[in-house]
Amino acid sequence: MAEITAAMVKELRERTSVGMMDCKKALQECNGEMETAIDWLRQKGLSKAAKKAGRATSEGLVGSKIAPDNSKAAIVEVMCETDFVSRGEKFQAFAADVAAKVYDSNPADADALSALVGDELNNQIATLGENMSLGRFAVFEAQQPGVVGVYVHSNGKIGVMVEVGASNAATLAKPELLELAKNLAMQVAATGSVALDASCLDPALIERERVVYRQKTLDEGKPESIVDKIVEGRIQKYYQEVCLMEQGYIRDDKVKIKDLVQQECKNLGDTVTVRRFVRLQLGESC
Repeated sequence: MAEITAAMVKELRERTSVGMMDCKKALQECNGEMETAIDWLRQKGLSKAAKKAGRATSEGLVGSKIAPDNSKAAIVEVMCETDFVSRGEKFQAFAADVAAKVYDSNPADADALSALVGDELNNQIATLGENMSLGRFAVFEAQQPGVVGVYVHSNGKIGVMVEVGASNAATLAKPELLELAKNLAMQVAATGSVALDASCLDPALIERERVVYRQKTLDEGKPESIVDKIVEGRIQKYYQEVCLMEQGYIRDDKVKIKDLVQQECKNLGDTVTVRRFVRLQLGESC
């Protein structure tokens, strides 16, 4: 019998949207023959899922679930082929159901999520007649005292979670804390922030930017004596573009997010900290 590798199972799963265990079994039954394994899955009642395999799933929704007290939340990408299906009640209900399962179970990885909702996914494919797939997901459970702010854009294609912490438990009862968390989530959605601050960026990424900016500055004919200063200025501008705390607030770009947070500390009479965030934009690979 041919050796069944993880890569083979992954490929079959991507081509059929069938669960990992079923894919592995199909390959074992078919001596590792990919096309035969696809037919085997069709014979087992997964024909619609298999026939739809390979078609792009660039549409869909970011589903979400939030605890009533905003102490925990989950978001997940659920993808389909057309905007028509993504706007339908059945697909929206399915996305909400997947988000609820992610919230309740906090799967370890994509395979665990597939095992959790794979059967339901295939039922949706058969019912709605489009290929569908599950994308990235995240669960935030706030370290207390703290809250999770969630924002899903009106088109359903961008979802953000931001955890904001306080020092005093009494601050959780103040609506301003949750409002700050939600406003920050909206900020991340709008700007595409990739890190909280410069310390959270990969040093290799920063060095790569430096090399690019330095060469660009030299090509512009700037004197060698001021190149380093210009490069540093461009690095600072880069931080303002990608680091949440360095960005100008979308509602008032004269105010930086770090200054907005400091102002809220004064308003709330407490130390407020932005702990982490995650941003999912439908179809992005990372």
